[in-house]
Amino acid sequence: MLFKLAWRNIWRQKRRTLLTASALGLALFLSLFMRSTQEGSYAHNIDTIARLSSGLAQLQNSQYYDSQSIDDLIPGSAAFISPAREIPDITFAIPRIETFSLIAANDKSKGVMVIGIDPELEAQYSNIEEKIVTGAFLQPGEQQIIIGQSLANFLNIAIGDEIVLYGQGYRGQTAAGLFTIKGIFHLPQAQLDSQLIYLPLDTAQKLFSTDGQVTNWLIHTDTISHLPKVIEQLKQRYHSNVDVLDWQTLIPELAQQITLDRVSGIFLMYVLYGVVGFGLFATLLMMTLERQREFSVMMATGMVRQKLLQLIAIESGFIAMIGIVIGVVITTPLLLWFSRFPIQLTGETAAMMEEMGYDPIIPVLLSLDFYYEQILMVLIILVLCLIYPMFRLYRLEIVAGLKGGTHAH
Repeated sequence: MLFKLAWRNIWRQKRRTLLTASALGLALFLSLFMRSTQEGSYAHNIDTIARLSSGLAQLQNSQYYDSQSIDDLIPGSAAFISPAREIPDITFAIPRIETFSLIAANDKSKGVMVIGIDPELEAQYSNIEEKIVTGAFLQPGEQQIIIGQSLANFLNIAIGDEIVLYGQGYRGQTAAGLFTIKGIFHLPQAQLDSQLIYLPLDTAQKLFSTDGQVTNWLIHTDTISHLPKVIEQLKQRYHSNVDVLDWQTLIPELAQQITLDRVSGIFLMYVLYGVVGFGLFATLLMMTLERQREFSVMMATGMVRQKLLQLIAIESGFIAMIGIVIGVVITTPLLLWFSRFPIQLTGETAAMMEEMGYDPIIPVLLSLDFYYEQILMVLIILVLCLIYPMFRLYRLEIVAGLKGGTHAH
């Protein structure tokens, strides 16, 4: 009975009901769209940077993260990585050797990061092959390397020239070799472009005398949301001598940048809800005060005060549900469309993003969690806005209410 009466009551003032519900729907639309684009950009940027650097997670020797030493290795065999490859959410498990060496050509030398890669797997994973501007990509077993364009310009070398790599190998052995430049790649990140050298994994294992071992295994999941679960599964499958590290540990600068940006976005969202909340509070208060004579008559004819409070709560709930439906119906098709066809940026903004190594797009991340969070926020705002009107109604005196106006206290 109360639900039927509440439904009829909210449509006695159709314009007010629709305006209030539309305001809630607009707030839900803006918050959902903002959260989806914000988190979508984070996920896309994390994926892009992880593919070029550390992966979403890594398996390492428990001493390697602190020492960064070529002496702290883990097996590079298929048997070692098979427990990880059995996890369905893992899409890539790629071996690498990462260490520092001295490169010398002509009369110049420089310290560089040398990365031994599996050419076939790396071409699928990091797309480094697509970033080659001159020459060709690596093949297994070659005594050749590819080098960053900025580094090549510094050393004044070109395709076909020879360079010397000199460093320390496994257990103090000397790692020295003569290599031919097969390709020159360009990375938007200037620091990486001037420091990175890639060579085939098997060639790197011979150079540094690692005897089939690697410094790390890069792990990548199908979506970043599955990463925490995968991390726990990996920790259960590998012993204490192997560390499982996520991207937040491996790339702390990116994690801090995203945290700061996320906090500012959430603050703006709360400001939006604050503005909408004041409007909703004014509507609910007015809806209560202007009906004091009606409520007094209902109580005088036998309605229990608690039932009357329930009626107001149900009416407010109906308005909130209409607003939620409006917001979800408007937002969902747009999010589905932009998740499939991301917004393309142009002009100076696009150029700036490309220089930073990001694709000039605004991707959208679809997640039911965002819907749950924002709908819960709408309901919390509703409850907060109902506290004072409910208090006024609870304290309403029947006789004063029948007089109306300023007598109703």
